[in-house]
Amino acid sequence: MLGHAGDARSRGGRGRHTLLRGALPEEWTRARLGGSHGGGRREALPFRLAPAPGAARHHGLRGVRAVAHPLLDSVPPVPRSLRPQGGPAQPDPRHQTAWGHIFILYPDDENGVNGILRPYLEAHPPLVAREQVVESDVEQRFWVVDDPQVIDAIVKEMAPKRNLIIADGHHRYETALNFRDEMWRKYPDAPANAAFNYTMVTLVSMSDPGLVILPTHRLIHSYGQMGGPEARERARDYFEVTTVADRGAMERALAEATPDHPRFGFYDGAYAVLELRDPGVLERLLPDRAPDWRLLDVTVLHELFIERVLGIDKAAVERKENINYLRDPGPGYEAVDRGEAQFLLLMNPTRIEQVRACTAASERMPQKSTDFYPKVISGLVALPVGPEERL
Repeated sequence: MLGHAGDARSRGGRGRHTLLRGALPEEWTRARLGGSHGGGRREALPFRLAPAPGAARHHGLRGVRAVAHPLLDSVPPVPRSLRPQGGPAQPDPRHQTAWGHIFILYPDDENGVNGILRPYLEAHPPLVAREQVVESDVEQRFWVVDDPQVIDAIVKEMAPKRNLIIADGHHRYETALNFRDEMWRKYPDAPANAAFNYTMVTLVSMSDPGLVILPTHRLIHSYGQMGGPEARERARDYFEVTTVADRGAMERALAEATPDHPRFGFYDGAYAVLELRDPGVLERLLPDRAPDWRLLDVTVLHELFIERVLGIDKAAVERKENINYLRDPGPGYEAVDRGEAQFLLLMNPTRIEQVRACTAASERMPQKSTDFYPKVISGLVALPVGPEERL
C-alpha cells in the first residue's frame, strides 16, 4: 500500500513507542496476507509510500503495509495512562474483521526493502488513490504487489530484522492480543495459521529519508503565577536565555541546536531562545533514566521549564489544565497576541535516532514527543479474523 504527501499540515499520533526485541518469527516468512479489496482475497504484500513533505520529487517513507505476522508477547503492556477509561481495551465480539493497523519502524540502514519495491512502483499504476481523506494535502495511494519474486525478495530482506519499534497503535495492539487470547480460550485446537493469531501492520524503515517527525509546540494558557519577564529570569537557573528580534531569528536559532544542549523558543509578545546550560542537572534530577531520554527536548522542556520554572506539575499537564499542544504554531502566536494564552513554547522535532536510542534503552518516549507524518489510512485493507479464517 502506498501513501503520497504534499505538506506537513495534518494531525498526528500519540508519541508512545515500544521496542519489539525479538526477530520476526519464522512464521512471518511464510505468511501471506489474507486481505481483501472489493471483496476479493489476495495472496499479496501490500505496502505504502509517503514522500517527504515539500520535496520536488516524491520518494520517501516506503514501508510494507498490512503484513500479517504473529503477535509478539515481548511488547510491554500499554501504560495505564494510555488506556481507555474502564481498563484495558477489549475486543468487540460482533466484529471479526480487522480494519486498523499498527505503525511499526524497522532498522534498514541501506533501505533494502525500498530498493526492491521501487521498480515495481515505477512499472505499475496504483490500485487506489484517495486525496485528503484524513490529512490535508495528502493523497493516499495503494498498490497490491502480487509478483511472487518481489514478495519473496521482501520476505527474505525483512525476516532477520530485529528491534522493531511500535511507533503508533498500542491500543490496537493490546486489543489484538486480547482478541487472540479470547479466541484461544474458545478454540483451543485452532492451528497456528488461524487468522486471529495475526494483525495488520504498517512497516517503515527508520532510515528512509521520507520519514518525517514533526514538532509539537506547547501553548501555556490560564496561567497567572508569573509574567514573561519573570519566567525568563527564573529560567536562567537552568538555561542560557537569549532575546532575539523576531520569529525568523528565533526559528533560525532553534535549527542550530546541538544534541547535548537542547533549545526551545519562548514567545510572550517578545521572542527569546532558551538553551540548556548544563546537561548534568538532568542526571542529578533523573538518575534512574537513560542519558538519551534525559536529553530529549520534551524532557528538558517539561522537567526543567514547565515544572520547575513555571510550577506546573505533571498532574496538571496530564489534565491539560494549562497546556495545549499544537502542530502549527501560527494559532499559538495569535492566541498570545490576543491575550488568550500567556506563553508559546516552540519545539524542535524529535530525531529518529533519539527514538531508536531511547527504545533500545527500554525507555518509553514522553507524551507528545513525536508526530510521524504522513500516516496511512485504515479501512482500505481488511483482515478477516473469524475462527475459520486461515492465512
